[in-house]
Amino acid sequence: MRVVILGKGLMLANIILGAMDAGAEIVGVFRYESTCNSRIRMVFEDFFKPAPEVTLIKSLNLRQIRFKSANDPLFRKLLVSLNVDLVIVGTWRERISKQTFVIPTIATVNVHPSLLPKYRGPNPYLQAILQGEKYSGVTLHLMNESYDCGAILKQEKVEILDSDTSKELREKSVRVARNLVCEFLQDLNNRILTPVAQDERYASYYPNISGDEKMLDFNFQTSTEIARTIRALHPFLPTYITYEDKFFVVNPYSFTVLQEDREEKSGSIIAKNVENSSLTIVCADKKAIRFCGLKLYNAELKTKNFIEEKVQTV
Repeated sequence: MRVVILGKGLMLANIILGAMDAGAEIVGVFRYESTCNSRIRMVFEDFFKPAPEVTLIKSLNLRQIRFKSANDPLFRKLLVSLNVDLVIVGTWRERISKQTFVIPTIATVNVHPSLLPKYRGPNPYLQAILQGEKYSGVTLHLMNESYDCGAILKQEKVEILDSDTSKELREKSVRVARNLVCEFLQDLNNRILTPVAQDERYASYYPNISGDEKMLDFNFQTSTEIARTIRALHPFLPTYITYEDKFFVVNPYSFTVLQEDREEKSGSIIAKNVENSSLTIVCADKKAIRFCGLKLYNAELKTKNFIEEKVQTV
């Protein structure tokens, strides 16, 4: 089976590995970076600081495809000339048109890291954690003209632990994606798959976040909301505690929600520790969170100076 793979990052790498596990012939890899970076920049970055997927592509001696769009007529001609059976897409921010996705003799399949029809759209890792889900997942579905709406081919759950950030959820999801891609390709060789239409009653879509979420607001956010925000935004964005004109970067692995209700008003700093650079702050639901390993965003200032100041309100 002749396969072309489109994608980015860890998802791209694991789709490649899944296709290799199944014995597919990968006739081309189209990295999303080609659509938004110059060829010179990509060559420079690939040589001096290659990403893991780049190292994998080179080690397997796979053909790299470079165009400014998956909808480029020249890319379509290339798919035809390569006699491609299947295109597999994972982590691709461009809407792929029908003129492109109908070219493969079998199908174009998207690998989406959620339990579709829930969490369509960008960055479902982040949104699943923000919304307090206990499970996410990976879905293989036929591509159509609407984002993440095509019929489902295969799907598997991924558990979200209370300690998981988006980093851990992504790492677990891409490993599942590798196995699903392998199983899917093997199923195509051995039997006929029956696509299942998505149930629109359970559909949800979340757009990209604005970026304002990184500034934690203890006067209005509950301890649960703050904890979810910190976990969800890592590793995409840091989260900050503000104090006067200073910004303190939160360590997403070093905070604890204290379950005892506090009498102090929300936003109050009720404890400090110089040695581990920690603050304990009351949230809107009267629960407090202890943050350890805080770092000043401004390099000219010292965390210790802030920690030793008189206890005040954020």
